[in-house]
Amino acid sequence: MTGIKTTGEKKLMLFSGRAHPELAEEVAHQLGVGLVPTKAFDFANGEIYVRFQESARGADCFLMQSHTAPINKWIMEQLIMIDALKRASARSITVIIPSYGYARQDKKHRGREPISARLVADLLKCSGADRILTVDLHTDQIQGFFDGPVDHLSALPVLADYVGAKVDRDKLTVVSPDAGRVRVADRWCDRLDAPLAIVHKRRDKDVANQVTVHEVVGEVEGRVCVLVDDMIDTGGTICAAAEALFAHGAEDVIVTATHGILSGPAADRLKNSKVSEFVLTNTLPTPGELELDKITVLSIAPTIARAVREVFEDGSVTSLFEEQA
Repeated sequence: MTGIKTTGEKKLMLFSGRAHPELAEEVAHQLGVGLVPTKAFDFANGEIYVRFQESARGADCFLMQSHTAPINKWIMEQLIMIDALKRASARSITVIIPSYGYARQDKKHRGREPISARLVADLLKCSGADRILTVDLHTDQIQGFFDGPVDHLSALPVLADYVGAKVDRDKLTVVSPDAGRVRVADRWCDRLDAPLAIVHKRRDKDVANQVTVHEVVGEVEGRVCVLVDDMIDTGGTICAAAEALFAHGAEDVIVTATHGILSGPAADRLKNSKVSEFVLTNTLPTPGELELDKITVLSIAPTIARAVREVFEDGSVTSLFEEQA
C-alpha cells in the first residue's frame, strides 16, 4: 500500500466582507453556522488589510460581498479576501455576490468603450475564485464572462409571491419598463397569471440616467400595474415609467426590483412619486434616508442559504427554482 488515507469530512466556512454584513449574518443564521471572525481595516492611504482568524485549510469557503457604494472599495476588498483564502489553502472558493457590480456595462454600445462586467469576472477568476453565486444579473450573458460555474439565482419567487398575495389578480397587469426586461416580465405573467404591458423608452446615450418615455404598449387603464425591474439606481427610469402608466389610466402602480441601489436623487424621486409601494430585496443595504413607508424590503437570505447548501452538498441549485415555479 502506498499513500495515506484520511477520514476527514467536508467543512463549510462562511466569510463576509464589510459591505453588507447584515445580509451575511442572516445567511449564516439560515445555514446554522457562524461567520468566520475576520480582521479587516483600511490603512491611512486607503489600502485594505484582511486576515482571517481561523484556519481555512481544506475547507469549502463561501465569501459574501455585495457590490454597494463605494463600489470600487468593496470589489477590491473581495479580491483581497479571495487571495487570502487561496493562500490559506482553501479547498474551494465560492464567491457570493448578491448584487454584481458593473453589470450594466456588459457590452459595447459605441467604439472605445470597455466591457467592465467581463473585467470584474476576470479579476474574480484571477484572484482565485472557483465559482460565483449571484442574484439577478442585469443580463444573463454575464454568466459566460466567468470561466467556471455560475449559479444565477432569481428573486422572482420572493417578489412575485409577495405581490400576488396582496393584489387582486383579476386587476393585475405586469409591466416591463423597457424591451430588455420583457423576458423576465413574461415569467412574472406565468407565475401570477396576468397580462403583460411594455413601456417603450429611449435613453440619452450621452447623459447617464436620462430617460424619455414614448408610449405604453398593452392595456393598463383601470388596472393595478406591477413594474418589474432588476435594479433601481437614481429612480429616473422607473418613476418615468410609472408616470406614463398613470397617464394611460392605471389605477395604481407597484414597483418591484431586486437591487435597490438608490443613489443620488433616488430619495426625492421615490418620495414624490405616485407609486404606492416600492418592493425591493436586501441584496444591498437600504440607505437610512430611504426608510419610507412606501418601501418594503424582503429578505433574499433564505434563497442564498439554500443555494449555498446545495453547492456544498453537491446538489442541484436549479432544483430550487423548479420547486418554486
